[in-house]
Amino acid sequence: MNICIISNLYPPNILGGAEIIVEKMATNIAKKGHNVTVITTSPDNHEHKQTKDNTKIYYINTTKIYPPYQQTKANALQKPLWHLFDLWNNNTKERIKEIIIEEKCELIHINNFKGLSLSCFKAGRELDIPVIFESHDFSLICPRANLIKGNNTLCNDRKFICNQYVNIQRKLLNDNVDLLISPSNFMIDKYHENNFFEKIACVKIPLGVEYEKVKSDKSYDKINITYIGTLGKHKGVHTLIEAFKMIDNPDIILNIIGRGYDEEEFKQLAQPDSRVIFHGFINNEDIKEYYDAANILVIPSICYDNSPLVIYESFSRSTPVIGSNIGGIPELIQDGFNGYLFEAENPYDLKDKLLKVINNKDKLKILEENAYNSINDESINDMTENIINEYEKILRK
Repeated sequence: MNICIISNLYPPNILGGAEIIVEKMATNIAKKGHNVTVITTSPDNHEHKQTKDNTKIYYINTTKIYPPYQQTKANALQKPLWHLFDLWNNNTKERIKEIIIEEKCELIHINNFKGLSLSCFKAGRELDIPVIFESHDFSLICPRANLIKGNNTLCNDRKFICNQYVNIQRKLLNDNVDLLISPSNFMIDKYHENNFFEKIACVKIPLGVEYEKVKSDKSYDKINITYIGTLGKHKGVHTLIEAFKMIDNPDIILNIIGRGYDEEEFKQLAQPDSRVIFHGFINNEDIKEYYDAANILVIPSICYDNSPLVIYESFSRSTPVIGSNIGGIPELIQDGFNGYLFEAENPYDLKDKLLKVINNKDKLKILEENAYNSINDESINDMTENIINEYEKILRK
Protein backbone atom coordinates (compact mmCIF):
# COMPACT_ATOMS: atom_id res chain seq x y z
CA MET A 1 0.00 0.00 0.00
CA ASN A 2 0.99 3.63 -0.54
CA ILE A 3 0.05 5.50 2.63
CA CYS A 4 0.07 9.23 3.34
CA ILE A 5 0.35 10.10 7.05
CA ILE A 6 -0.39 13.70 8.02
CA SER A 7 0.73 15.17 11.35
CA ASN A 8 1.21 18.83 12.22
CA LEU A 9 4.32 17.99 14.29
CA TYR A 10 6.92 15.30 13.71
CA PRO A 11 10.17 14.32 15.48
CA PRO A 12 12.74 15.60 16.15
CA ASN A 13 10.56 18.70 16.54
CA ILE A 14 8.06 17.69 19.21
CA LEU A 15 5.78 19.25 21.80
CA GLY A 16 4.07 16.11 23.12
CA GLY A 17 3.56 12.37 22.92
CA ALA A 18 1.31 12.36 19.82
CA GLU A 19 4.09 13.13 17.37
CA ILE A 20 6.30 10.45 18.95
CA ILE A 21 3.65 7.78 18.47
CA VAL A 22 3.01 8.97 14.88
CA GLU A 23 6.70 8.53 14.02
CA LYS A 24 6.75 5.03 15.54
CA MET A 25 3.61 4.14 13.60
CA ALA A 26 4.99 5.46 10.30
CA THR A 27 8.33 3.71 10.78
CA ASN A 28 6.76 0.37 11.65
CA ILE A 29 4.27 0.49 8.75
CA ALA A 30 7.23 1.11 6.42
CA LYS A 31 9.12 -1.83 7.98
CA LYS A 32 6.23 -4.07 6.97
CA GLY A 33 6.86 -3.27 3.30
CA HIS A 34 4.42 -0.43 2.70
CA ASN A 35 5.33 2.91 1.13
CA VAL A 36 4.86 5.71 3.67
CA THR A 37 4.83 9.43 2.95
CA VAL A 38 4.61 11.82 5.92
CA ILE A 39 3.39 15.40 5.48
CA THR A 40 4.09 17.78 8.35
CA THR A 41 4.76 21.48 8.97
CA SER A 42 8.15 23.08 8.54
CA PRO A 43 9.76 24.31 11.77
CA ASP A 44 11.84 26.95 9.96
CA ASN A 45 9.40 28.37 7.37
CA HIS A 46 11.25 26.63 4.54
CA GLU A 47 9.82 23.66 2.70
CA HIS A 48 12.11 20.67 2.42
CA LYS A 49 12.03 16.90 2.07
CA GLN A 50 14.01 14.05 3.57
CA THR A 51 13.99 10.26 3.77
CA LYS A 52 14.34 8.60 7.16
CA ASP A 53 13.79 4.94 8.09
CA ASN A 54 12.34 4.22 4.61
CA THR A 55 9.82 7.01 5.13
CA LYS A 56 9.58 10.10 2.93
CA ILE A 57 8.93 13.24 4.98
CA TYR A 58 7.66 16.48 3.44
CA TYR A 59 7.99 19.59 5.63
CA ILE A 60 5.62 22.10 4.07
CA ASN A 61 5.34 25.82 4.73
CA THR A 62 1.72 26.98 4.43
CA THR A 63 0.84 27.90 8.04
CA LYS A 64 -0.17 31.52 8.65
CA ILE A 65 1.32 33.81 11.37
CA TYR A 66 3.60 31.23 13.07
CA PRO A 67 4.39 27.51 12.69
CA PRO A 68 2.87 25.10 15.24
CA TYR A 69 6.28 24.54 16.85
CA GLN A 70 6.23 28.16 18.04
CA GLN A 71 2.79 28.08 19.64
CA THR A 72 4.25 28.29 23.17
CA LYS A 73 5.93 31.60 22.22
CA ALA A 74 2.91 33.23 20.57
CA ASN A 75 1.34 36.27 22.23
CA ALA A 76 -2.31 36.78 23.17
CA LEU A 77 -3.09 38.70 19.96
CA GLN A 78 -1.49 36.16 17.62
CA LYS A 79 -3.26 33.06 18.97
CA PRO A 80 -6.91 33.91 18.08
CA LEU A 81 -5.81 35.12 14.64
CA TRP A 82 -3.84 31.91 14.14
CA HIS A 83 -6.92 29.80 14.97
CA LEU A 84 -9.06 31.88 12.62
CA PHE A 85 -6.66 31.46 9.69
CA ASP A 86 -6.21 27.80 10.56
CA LEU A 87 -9.87 26.93 10.09
CA TRP A 88 -9.27 26.64 6.34
CA ASN A 89 -6.08 27.01 4.31
CA ASN A 90 -6.57 26.34 0.62
CA ASN A 91 -2.81 26.52 -0.05
CA THR A 92 -2.30 23.64 2.36
CA LYS A 93 -4.95 21.55 0.64
CA GLU A 94 -3.47 22.10 -2.81
CA ARG A 95 0.08 21.36 -1.65
CA ILE A 96 -1.04 18.14 0.06
CA LYS A 97 -2.87 17.07 -3.10
CA GLU A 98 0.28 17.66 -5.17
CA ILE A 99 2.34 15.46 -2.84
CA ILE A 100 -0.30 12.71 -2.74
CA ILE A 101 -0.50 12.62 -6.53
CA GLU A 102 3.29 12.63 -6.86
CA GLU A 103 3.66 9.74 -4.36
CA LYS A 104 0.61 7.86 -5.71
CA CYS A 105 -0.90 7.51 -2.24
CA GLU A 106 -4.00 5.34 -1.87
CA LEU A 107 -5.09 6.44 1.57
CA ILE A 108 -4.68 9.43 3.92
CA HIS A 109 -4.19 8.92 7.68
CA ILE A 110 -4.57 12.28 9.45
CA ASN A 111 -3.39 12.76 13.04
CA ASN A 112 -3.07 16.13 14.82
CA PHE A 113 -3.79 18.72 12.14
CA LYS A 114 -3.67 22.18 13.76
CA GLY A 115 -1.43 24.32 11.58
CA LEU A 116 -2.50 22.42 8.46
CA SER A 117 -6.18 23.38 8.85
CA LEU A 118 -9.32 21.36 8.21
CA SER A 119 -8.64 21.68 4.48
CA CYS A 120 -6.31 18.66 4.72
CA PHE A 121 -9.40 16.45 5.20
CA LYS A 122 -10.91 17.78 1.97
CA ALA A 123 -7.82 16.75 -0.02
CA GLY A 124 -8.83 13.10 0.18
CA ARG A 125 -12.37 13.77 -0.98
CA GLU A 126 -11.21 15.80 -3.96
CA LEU A 127 -8.81 13.00 -4.96
CA ASP A 128 -11.41 10.31 -4.24
CA ILE A 129 -9.26 8.38 -1.76
CA PRO A 130 -10.29 7.38 1.78
CA VAL A 131 -9.44 9.49 4.82
CA ILE A 132 -8.79 8.07 8.29
CA PHE A 133 -8.63 10.43 11.26
CA GLU A 134 -6.75 9.31 14.38
CA SER A 135 -7.60 11.66 17.23
CA HIS A 136 -5.00 12.42 19.89
CA ASP A 137 -6.62 15.51 21.42
CA PHE A 138 -9.89 17.46 21.43
CA SER A 139 -9.01 20.06 18.77
CA LEU A 140 -12.31 19.59 16.94
CA ILE A 141 -14.41 20.45 19.99
CA CYS A 142 -12.13 22.89 21.83
CA PRO A 143 -9.87 25.72 20.57
CA ARG A 144 -7.42 24.87 23.37
CA ALA A 145 -7.61 21.16 22.40
CA ASN A 146 -7.90 20.00 26.03
CA LEU A 147 -11.42 21.07 27.16
CA ILE A 148 -9.85 23.24 29.87
CA LYS A 149 -10.83 26.86 30.57
CA GLY A 150 -8.35 29.68 30.97
CA ASN A 151 -8.59 29.29 34.76
CA ASN A 152 -7.49 25.63 34.45
CA THR A 153 -10.87 24.08 35.26
CA LEU A 154 -12.78 21.60 33.11
CA CYS A 155 -15.00 23.20 30.49
CA ASN A 156 -18.51 21.74 30.80
CA ASP A 157 -20.36 24.80 29.48
CA ARG A 158 -18.80 26.18 26.31
CA LYS A 159 -18.98 29.92 25.76
CA PHE A 160 -20.81 31.33 22.73
CA ILE A 161 -17.60 32.00 20.81
CA CYS A 162 -16.39 28.44 21.42
CA ASN A 163 -19.73 27.03 20.31
CA GLN A 164 -19.44 28.99 17.08
CA TYR A 165 -15.92 27.68 16.59
CA VAL A 166 -17.09 24.08 17.04
CA ASN A 167 -20.07 24.58 14.72
CA ILE A 168 -17.78 25.93 12.01
CA GLN A 169 -15.38 23.01 12.47
CA ARG A 170 -18.25 20.53 12.22
CA LYS A 171 -19.49 22.18 9.03
CA LEU A 172 -16.04 22.35 7.42
CA LEU A 173 -15.22 18.76 8.35
CA ASN A 174 -18.56 17.74 6.84
CA ASP A 175 -18.38 14.13 5.62
CA ASN A 176 -14.67 14.16 4.79
CA VAL A 177 -13.73 11.31 7.16
CA ASP A 178 -14.31 7.61 6.47
CA LEU A 179 -13.04 6.17 9.77
CA LEU A 180 -12.20 7.50 13.24
CA ILE A 181 -9.43 5.84 15.28
CA SER A 182 -8.91 6.65 18.96
CA PRO A 183 -6.82 4.97 21.67
CA SER A 184 -9.68 5.45 24.15
CA ASN A 185 -13.42 4.89 24.15
CA PHE A 186 -13.73 8.07 26.21
CA MET A 187 -12.70 10.23 23.27
CA ILE A 188 -15.07 8.45 20.87
CA ASP A 189 -17.93 9.04 23.31
CA LYS A 190 -16.98 12.73 23.66
CA TYR A 191 -17.15 13.20 19.90
CA HIS A 192 -20.57 11.54 19.76
CA GLU A 193 -21.78 13.83 22.57
CA ASN A 194 -20.79 16.76 20.37
CA ASN A 195 -22.40 15.37 17.21
CA PHE A 196 -19.21 14.36 15.43
CA PHE A 197 -18.64 11.08 13.57
CA GLU A 198 -22.14 9.76 14.22
CA LYS A 199 -22.49 8.10 10.83
CA ILE A 200 -19.05 6.56 10.37
CA ALA A 201 -17.19 3.64 11.92
CA CYS A 202 -15.17 4.41 15.06
CA VAL A 203 -12.57 2.01 16.41
CA LYS A 204 -10.43 1.95 19.54
CA ILE A 205 -6.78 0.98 18.94
CA PRO A 206 -4.56 1.19 22.06
CA LEU A 207 -1.13 2.75 21.69
CA GLY A 208 2.09 0.79 21.64
CA VAL A 209 5.66 1.34 22.82
CA GLU A 210 8.93 0.24 21.32
CA TYR A 211 10.64 -0.04 24.67
CA GLU A 212 11.73 -3.55 25.45
CA LYS A 213 9.66 -4.93 28.31
CA VAL A 214 11.92 -5.07 31.36
CA LYS A 215 11.29 -6.01 34.97
CA SER A 216 13.32 -3.17 36.41
CA ASP A 217 15.42 -3.76 39.50
CA LYS A 218 13.82 -1.44 42.02
CA SER A 219 15.31 -0.01 45.18
CA TYR A 220 13.05 0.49 48.19
CA ASP A 221 15.48 2.36 50.46
CA LYS A 222 13.88 5.56 49.21
CA ILE A 223 10.53 5.45 47.44
CA ASN A 224 10.93 7.21 44.11
CA ILE A 225 7.75 9.00 42.97
CA THR A 226 8.01 10.35 39.42
CA TYR A 227 6.08 12.68 37.13
CA ILE A 228 6.87 12.82 33.40
CA GLY A 229 5.05 15.27 31.17
CA THR A 230 4.12 18.88 30.47
CA LEU A 231 4.54 21.32 33.36
CA GLY A 232 1.15 22.98 33.08
CA LYS A 233 -1.65 23.37 35.61
CA HIS A 234 -4.04 21.41 33.38
CA LYS A 235 -1.74 18.42 34.04
CA GLY A 236 -2.29 18.77 37.79
CA VAL A 237 1.39 18.98 38.77
CA HIS A 238 0.46 21.38 41.60
CA THR A 239 -1.92 18.73 43.00
CA LEU A 240 0.95 16.23 43.07
CA ILE A 241 3.35 18.65 44.78
CA GLU A 242 0.72 19.56 47.39
CA ALA A 243 -0.04 15.89 48.12
CA PHE A 244 3.65 15.00 48.33
CA LYS A 245 4.44 17.83 50.77
CA MET A 246 1.72 16.58 53.11
CA ILE A 247 3.68 13.36 53.67
CA ASP A 248 6.27 13.72 56.44
CA ASN A 249 8.74 11.05 55.39
CA PRO A 250 12.46 11.65 54.68
CA ASP A 251 12.70 8.43 52.65
CA ILE A 252 10.65 9.56 49.66
CA ILE A 253 11.61 11.72 46.68
CA LEU A 254 9.59 13.34 43.92
CA ASN A 255 11.23 13.57 40.49
CA ILE A 256 9.52 16.00 38.10
CA ILE A 257 10.55 15.66 34.46
CA GLY A 258 9.41 17.99 31.70
CA ARG A 259 8.96 21.63 30.84
CA GLY A 260 6.04 24.00 30.40
CA TYR A 261 4.36 27.32 31.05
CA ASP A 262 3.99 26.87 34.82
CA GLU A 263 7.41 25.42 35.64
CA GLU A 264 8.61 28.36 37.73
CA GLU A 265 5.36 28.50 39.70
CA PHE A 266 5.67 24.78 40.47
CA LYS A 267 9.25 25.28 41.64
CA GLN A 268 8.07 28.01 44.00
CA LEU A 269 5.28 25.74 45.27
CA ALA A 270 7.77 22.96 45.97
CA GLN A 271 10.03 25.13 48.12
CA PRO A 272 11.57 24.61 50.61
CA ASP A 273 11.15 20.84 50.24
CA SER A 274 14.52 19.48 49.05
CA ARG A 275 12.90 16.09 48.33
CA VAL A 276 11.32 17.56 45.18
CA ILE A 277 13.74 17.53 42.24
CA PHE A 278 13.10 19.19 38.85
CA HIS A 279 15.05 17.61 36.00
CA GLY A 280 13.83 19.66 33.02
CA PHE A 281 13.36 18.03 29.62
CA ILE A 282 14.79 14.52 29.13
CA ASN A 283 14.93 13.09 25.61
CA ASN A 284 12.92 10.01 24.73
CA GLU A 285 15.89 7.62 24.74
CA ASP A 286 17.30 8.66 28.11
CA ILE A 287 13.89 8.72 29.79
CA LYS A 288 13.93 4.91 30.16
CA GLU A 289 16.33 5.07 33.11
CA TYR A 290 13.85 7.28 34.97
CA TYR A 291 11.06 4.74 34.44
CA ASP A 292 13.43 2.03 35.68
CA ALA A 293 14.32 3.98 38.83
CA ALA A 294 10.74 4.98 39.66
CA ASN A 295 8.72 3.03 42.19
CA ILE A 296 5.53 4.75 41.12
CA LEU A 297 4.59 7.10 38.28
CA VAL A 298 1.90 9.70 38.90
CA ILE A 299 -0.48 11.15 36.26
CA PRO A 300 -2.36 13.88 38.22
CA SER A 301 -4.20 15.42 35.24
CA ILE A 302 -7.21 17.65 35.72
CA CYS A 303 -7.87 17.60 31.96
CA TYR A 304 -9.39 14.74 29.98
CA ASP A 305 -6.21 12.93 29.00
CA ASN A 306 -6.97 10.67 26.07
CA SER A 307 -4.60 7.73 26.57
CA PRO A 308 -1.28 8.94 28.03
CA LEU A 309 1.72 7.32 26.36
CA VAL A 310 3.66 7.58 29.63
CA ILE A 311 1.35 4.99 31.21
CA TYR A 312 2.16 2.45 28.49
CA GLU A 313 5.87 3.25 28.80
CA SER A 314 5.76 2.99 32.58
CA PHE A 315 4.08 -0.41 32.49
CA SER A 316 6.71 -1.66 30.04
CA ARG A 317 9.34 -1.02 32.73
CA SER A 318 7.26 -2.72 35.49
CA THR A 319 6.40 0.63 37.11
CA PRO A 320 2.82 1.00 38.40
CA VAL A 321 0.89 4.25 37.96
CA ILE A 322 -1.31 6.40 40.16
CA GLY A 323 -3.62 8.47 37.96
CA SER A 324 -6.60 10.81 38.03
CA ASN A 325 -9.92 9.06 37.58
CA ILE A 326 -10.69 11.11 34.49
CA GLY A 327 -10.74 10.87 30.69
CA GLY A 328 -9.14 7.76 29.21
CA ILE A 329 -6.86 7.13 32.20
CA PRO A 330 -9.23 4.62 33.91
CA GLU A 331 -9.20 2.53 30.72
CA LEU A 332 -5.52 1.78 31.44
CA ILE A 333 -5.23 1.79 35.24
CA GLN A 334 -7.13 -0.87 37.19
CA ASP A 335 -7.46 0.45 40.72
CA GLY A 336 -5.49 -1.72 43.13
CA PHE A 337 -4.16 -3.96 40.32
CA ASN A 338 -1.52 -2.07 38.33
CA GLY A 339 -1.81 1.21 40.22
CA TYR A 340 -4.42 3.40 41.87
CA LEU A 341 -7.00 5.96 40.77
CA PHE A 342 -7.74 9.14 42.70
CA GLU A 343 -10.19 12.02 42.40
CA ALA A 344 -8.78 14.67 40.05
CA GLU A 345 -7.69 17.91 41.79
CA ASN A 346 -7.94 16.26 45.23
CA PRO A 347 -4.48 16.31 46.88
CA TYR A 348 -5.81 14.57 49.98
CA ASP A 349 -7.06 11.59 47.99
CA LEU A 350 -3.75 11.49 46.07
CA LYS A 351 -1.83 11.62 49.37
CA ASP A 352 -3.79 8.59 50.61
CA LYS A 353 -2.98 6.64 47.44
CA LEU A 354 0.71 7.55 47.70
CA LEU A 355 0.78 6.33 51.30
CA LYS A 356 -0.59 2.96 50.15
CA VAL A 357 2.58 2.33 48.16
CA ILE A 358 4.98 4.09 50.52
CA ASN A 359 3.84 2.10 53.56
CA ASN A 360 3.33 -1.30 51.95
CA LYS A 361 6.35 -2.54 49.99
CA ASP A 362 4.84 -6.00 49.51
CA LYS A 363 1.76 -4.51 47.84
CA LEU A 364 4.00 -2.28 45.75
CA LYS A 365 5.85 -5.33 44.42
CA ILE A 366 2.53 -6.94 43.43
CA LEU A 367 1.54 -3.74 41.60
CA GLU A 368 4.88 -3.85 39.75
CA GLU A 369 4.27 -7.40 38.54
CA ASN A 370 0.75 -6.54 37.40
CA ALA A 371 1.94 -3.37 35.65
CA TYR A 372 4.48 -5.44 33.72
CA ASN A 373 1.74 -7.86 32.66
CA SER A 374 -0.60 -5.01 31.61
CA ILE A 375 1.16 -4.45 28.30
CA ASN A 376 1.89 -6.94 25.55
CA ASP A 377 5.45 -7.91 24.67
CA GLU A 378 5.05 -6.43 21.18
CA SER A 379 2.54 -3.65 21.79
CA ILE A 380 3.92 -1.44 19.00
CA ASN A 381 3.55 -4.31 16.54
CA ASP A 382 0.00 -4.95 17.77
CA MET A 383 -0.89 -1.30 17.25
CA THR A 384 0.68 -1.27 13.78
CA GLU A 385 -1.07 -4.49 12.69
CA ASN A 386 -4.43 -3.21 13.90
CA ILE A 387 -3.99 0.02 11.94
CA ILE A 388 -2.93 -1.84 8.78
CA ASN A 389 -5.99 -4.08 9.13
CA GLU A 390 -8.18 -0.98 9.17
CA TYR A 391 -6.37 0.32 6.07
CA GLU A 392 -7.06 -2.93 4.22
CA LYS A 393 -10.71 -3.00 5.24
CA ILE A 394 -11.37 0.56 4.14
CA LEU A 395 -9.56 0.07 0.82
CA ARG A 396 -11.62 -3.08 0.13
CA LYS A 397 -14.75 -0.97 0.46
